[in-house]
Amino acid sequence: MSITQTVKIPASHRLTIDVPNEIPTGTTACLEIKVFPSVINEEKPVSSLKSLVGVKTPIADSLLGIAANLGNITLDEIRDERLAKYLI
Repeated sequence: MSITQTVKIPASHRLTIDVPNEIPTGTTACLEIKVFPSVINEEKPVSSLKSLVGVKTPIADSLLGIAANLGNITLDEIRDERLAKYLI
């Protein structure tokens, strides 16, 4: 079960957690809390892809470069290419 909720941090910096009724009392539960500032742009939401313009992404670029060279290769061709190193 995953619960996501955006909250405003009060002056006391204290939050109260209400556990859903689906969780039986007396059971052990694992709780994971991730706290990070949330920036809300009230004017106009920006597409997540547009926010990456100008950002360097070398790992993603290298992976996309590999995928770009695949073309219209079939599963049989992929299998034959992988097995070729063992048959030579």
